[in-house]
Amino acid sequence: MGYEYVLASLPDLKINSSAPITIEKLQELLDETMLEKDKPLLAVLQMKNDNPIVLSTLEQYRDDALSAPAWWEEAEKVLSEEDIRTAILYEYGIKSKKDFVRSWFQFNEDINNVLVATICRKHNFDVRKLIIGTNEVAEILRKNISQKDFGLGGVMSNLNEVMQIVEIDNLMEREKHLDALRFAWLEEKTRFIHFSVENVLAYYLQCEMLNRWDKLTVEEGEQIFRELVSDMKKGISL
Repeated sequence: MGYEYVLASLPDLKINSSAPITIEKLQELLDETMLEKDKPLLAVLQMKNDNPIVLSTLEQYRDDALSAPAWWEEAEKVLSEEDIRTAILYEYGIKSKKDFVRSWFQFNEDINNVLVATICRKHNFDVRKLIIGTNEVAEILRKNISQKDFGLGGVMSNLNEVMQIVEIDNLMEREKHLDALRFAWLEEKTRFIHFSVENVLAYYLQCEMLNRWDKLTVEEGEQIFRELVSDMKKGISL
C-alpha cells in the first residue's frame, strides 16, 4: 500500500504561490503517516550543512580517521568552512541508496557548481579550487572555464535554463528562478510515479521552498547573499 490517502488529502502546490500548509503542520502529518522505513529518507533531505553527521565527518577527515575524498585537500586550502560542510552534505546525500535522494543532491550540486563557475569566470577566480564534487559535471567545469557552455552541452539536460538563470542580475529573482527550476525538476521526476514515497518527498521539498519564500523578506535575502559572497572572497584570499 502506498501513500494514496495522505497525498490525496494534501492541498496542491504551485510555484510562485503562497504555501497552503506550513512546513510545521506538514511535518506533523508525515510524522504520523510515513512508514518507519521511509522516514530516514526524509531525514536526509532535511539535513543542513551544520548537521551532526556533517560536522562529525568534517572532523574525521581532518583527523585522518576517515579517508578523505579527492576534492578534500584543495578544498581545505581555499573554501570557506560553510562551503566545505556543504560539499560534505552533498557527498553524503549522493551516497543514498534511494535513486530519488541521490538525484536530488546531485542536481543541486551541479546547479551550484555552474553558478560558482560563472562567478569565477566573471571575476577571474580559479574555478578549479572552488568547484566541489567529483562527478562528470564537476570535472568538466574544472577543465573548460573558457568555453561559453563550460563544455557541458549534451551533459546537463537543463544547461540552457541554468545558464540563463545565473545571468540574472537581481539576486532575489535569480534565487526564485532557481527554486522554480528545482520545483519543475521535482514534478518531472515524479510525473510517472503515483502515491509513492517519492511523491511524498517531492511534496515536502516543494512545500519547504514555498514556506521559505513566504518568510523571506527582500532585506533578508540580500543579507544572505552578501554573506555567501563574503565567504567566497575569504576562501579566495586564503
